[in-house]
Amino acid sequence: MPESLDETHSALATKARSFALDELLPRAENDPASARAEIVAAAREAGFFGMTQPADYGGTAASALALCIVRDELAAQNAPFTSAVFGPGPGVLAGAAGNLRATHLEPFLAGAKSGGFGFTEPEDAAKPTTAEKNGDAWIVTGQKSYVTGGADAHFINTLVQIPESGPGLLVIDTDMPGVRIQRRFESLDGSHHAAFEFDKVRVPLGNLIGQPGEGLPRAMRQIGDTRLAIAASCVGQLRWIDTYLTDHLAKPDRSGKARGDREGVRLRFAEARIQAYAARSMLYRTARLADSGENIVNEAIACKVFATETVGAAVDNAIQLVGGNALVVGHPLERLYRQVRSLRLAEGGSDVLRLNLARGQLELSKGRV
Repeated sequence: MPESLDETHSALATKARSFALDELLPRAENDPASARAEIVAAAREAGFFGMTQPADYGGTAASALALCIVRDELAAQNAPFTSAVFGPGPGVLAGAAGNLRATHLEPFLAGAKSGGFGFTEPEDAAKPTTAEKNGDAWIVTGQKSYVTGGADAHFINTLVQIPESGPGLLVIDTDMPGVRIQRRFESLDGSHHAAFEFDKVRVPLGNLIGQPGEGLPRAMRQIGDTRLAIAASCVGQLRWIDTYLTDHLAKPDRSGKARGDREGVRLRFAEARIQAYAARSMLYRTARLADSGENIVNEAIACKVFATETVGAAVDNAIQLVGGNALVVGHPLERLYRQVRSLRLAEGGSDVLRLNLARGQLELSKGRV
């Protein structure tokens, strides 16, 4: 539990909280490009940037618990630009070999190149994106519909179907002939995405990560690693909502009495605190299981589903208690409402993950309560 952190982890929590207050919040209204550059520099100096990166590449490869602590504390301040605090993790490129390590993995970790993840096909796609071997290259044909940050990416780690072998992961440079952006779009939370078409793109054989047939497990591992990170941020946001409502409900309404004096208001407030307590307890327990070496696929699913749904309900509840002002564009609850809605779909929709969790127990005897 958060209360049982040792001195080192308690100091890390304090350091992360101070970083949010001193480096992130003061830059909330700054130009995003310049603010991000300044935050990256500050995060490097503070030691946060390398926490998500392998030691072989100058990072510190922090534990699951340490990463949850920092993400929890940053989000608890409702701080902007939190994505700039951590350096890019290797993701599926951790399995890169040969030239890919020098041409893509190393510059990606250094921030010299940016990458996207091509997993989802459009609903009307006639068939999956395929890669067929032809001489010294893979010939890739197909579409990917929801590549986050894809319009600005130098390459896309793309899930493809290799005939007679199964799924594979190919690194496809976005400036290769035959790679076309069909459209760039923005989602509710303000993030940018792109839809791509691959028209007989020639990709070097060495751009395959791992072996043919390994693509889906590798892709799912990357998605799984992200679920605990999402849950940690949601837990921090729940704490921020609690602090915001505590302050709001202590203030008088028009009658001169504290807004929190009414029984109906107290019931709503209490339920939000109960759910926040459960989500935070679940998160820290799961992080400790991960650091003990256990497979936490099912526990991370549970955390992600519960935390994302809990924070969505908590923001909605907070808006109801605060009233119409919270719907005005620019209000912190309005911004947070848009931000958290997408999380119930990111890295697996809630109902899909529930089915996976049930399968883990009923068919694979995996997971715990």
